[in-house]
Amino acid sequence: MIRTSILSFGMSGKVFHAPFINAHPDFKLKIICERSKNTAHDLYPDVTIVRTVEEAIQSEEIDLVIVNTPSITHYDYAKMALKAGKHVIVEKPFTATLQEAEELTSIAKEQNVVLAVYHNRRNDGELLTLKDVIDSGKLGKLVDIEMHFDRFAPDLSYKTHKEQDVKGVGVIYDLGSHLIDSALYLFGLPEEVYADASRTRLVTSVDDMFEIIFYYADFKVVLKASSFALQPIPSFIAHGQNGSFLCYRNNIQEERLMAGIKPAEEAYLNPTIDVADLVYMHNGEKVTAKLPLKIGNYMEFFNQVSRAIIADESGYVTGEEGKNVIQVIEKAYESIKEKRRIRL
Repeated sequence: MIRTSILSFGMSGKVFHAPFINAHPDFKLKIICERSKNTAHDLYPDVTIVRTVEEAIQSEEIDLVIVNTPSITHYDYAKMALKAGKHVIVEKPFTATLQEAEELTSIAKEQNVVLAVYHNRRNDGELLTLKDVIDSGKLGKLVDIEMHFDRFAPDLSYKTHKEQDVKGVGVIYDLGSHLIDSALYLFGLPEEVYADASRTRLVTSVDDMFEIIFYYADFKVVLKASSFALQPIPSFIAHGQNGSFLCYRNNIQEERLMAGIKPAEEAYLNPTIDVADLVYMHNGEKVTAKLPLKIGNYMEFFNQVSRAIIADESGYVTGEEGKNVIQVIEKAYESIKEKRRIRL
């Protein structure tokens, strides 16, 4: 059993980590850090609650530490856990700087431990459906792809750490990490990056809207996030020389987890009625299809981490991959500052 501690029990701990660790046969949820409350006991009566991060990391009863604290603390806590010889999962964004990401990946190699970054959106049904369509060749040679992570959120976040004007905070680090990782997962690192960001809410200290363009050898990928998208538009748009793909983001896994549905329950993986639109040419004829979305499962992330720890298998989201996301983010901010394309 992989004995696991979770460093905080806010939304991330309650919704995205504890339910999966508790349901997975290879993991044992041992410790949760709550600085003043005992709410974890309501859901997990056998867990040990500690008051400090240091206790959750240094305990000899722990093999794996999940660093799901505010992003500006990721580097310090992940470094502490790695130095203690623990396997580590770090929430996105991995770190605030590329230098921090490089140091953590180096320490993980020295310690011979698994360092994974929680880019769970690779397991969204929408992205999996897009990947299948691209792999099928029905779109032909890709021309341009657009990915959105839009929402209507005109008010400041109640999570004050997400509104601090410090490095590692802002919509590019937050939602942008999801989109950047999705693009890198599908297409690898681009040759050049161009970016623009702005502050659109009335009172804010951080960027809340962005557009980032990845330039590859013969196609481009546009990544966008807005805080004022009251009317949804397709979140995944792909055009090739032989067809087009459109799909809305349904976010069904998060909605079900927020509603209290557990990962082991049948209802968690129930198919939805959502479909993707695929239009392509076949033998000179235009074909229009409605594709049921593939069923995504965030448990696959933990399956991959388990196999990495127990059987030394690859396939999980590595620190190196998390480092690539931070590299792109730094290049994006360089582009914003210099108002030009930046080569990677």
